[in-house]
Amino acid sequence: MIHAYDTQTLEVGDGIFAYIQRDGSWYLNNAGIIPDHKLSYFIDSTATVARTQALLGEARRLGVGDRTGMVATHHHGDHTNGNATIDPSFLVSHTTVPEEMSNGFAVPPPGLFTPVDWGDIELRLPDLTFSSEIVLQMGGHRVELRHLGHPAHTLGDCVVYFPDDRVLFAGDLAFNGGTPFALMGSVQGWLCSLEALRSFDVQTVIPGHGEPCGIDVFRDIERYLRFVEQVARQAIEAGVEPLEAAKSVDLGEFAGWHDPERIVGNLYRAMAELTGTPPGGPVDVVAAFGAMISYHGGPLACFA
Repeated sequence: MIHAYDTQTLEVGDGIFAYIQRDGSWYLNNAGIIPDHKLSYFIDSTATVARTQALLGEARRLGVGDRTGMVATHHHGDHTNGNATIDPSFLVSHTTVPEEMSNGFAVPPPGLFTPVDWGDIELRLPDLTFSSEIVLQMGGHRVELRHLGHPAHTLGDCVVYFPDDRVLFAGDLAFNGGTPFALMGSVQGWLCSLEALRSFDVQTVIPGHGEPCGIDVFRDIERYLRFVEQVARQAIEAGVEPLEAAKSVDLGEFAGWHDPERIVGNLYRAMAELTGTPPGGPVDVVAAFGAMISYHGGPLACFA
């Protein structure tokens, strides 16, 4: 089924709009719209054809025309499944994103999440990639796209920074009220990236999921990732698997965050890194999702 849409468009800078999809849990991401009479931009798309059509409708209301550019903050389907529906003139991402998109899954396998009407998803890969930083003009704004030098949420996370407006679209390097997810990236790399994120001169952060917030969100994420590392060390010392470790731990201050089952996937990643797997190196993603389903007690709840 399709969850009742709860969206809001907020002007977070001069002609810079954040498209917020609540409640920000699995596959309910945020996007950006920068309308301009010559070349408008989208920052990410959404998870389903129907939701991307709703995003397009809002963009047209704001004055977005046929010529559009687009930035993909990373490869995950909630941020890229709607790329072909938007059909941008060109799409920009970090260099790792095309391969990550090609090797990942746009539509999750049956049984992983509760049923969703995804629509006819077509893979739309980036046209232009960059390795560390690229500067664009969006609606009269100087905009910096930066990769922070480490695997984090994924290998190819980039942030979209509007320095004059002190606005940062952080992609899934920031979750506000939701559990961060490092299975396909790196706990250690994310912690390193947080140091860089706190150095931005920012008034408003648009997280990949959750309400717009301030830069303190990065301190919340750091506390959680430090907690994950601590639990991972204890699990290694006790000789227990990630699922057993997750079931035995009290999530404490993080228990109220969306999608707490991500602790299992995060422990798969953290324990692998602590036992010699390099940041961003191979982890058994299939086993990790199976363990997350076991922790949750059935398919993961998805309202996309």
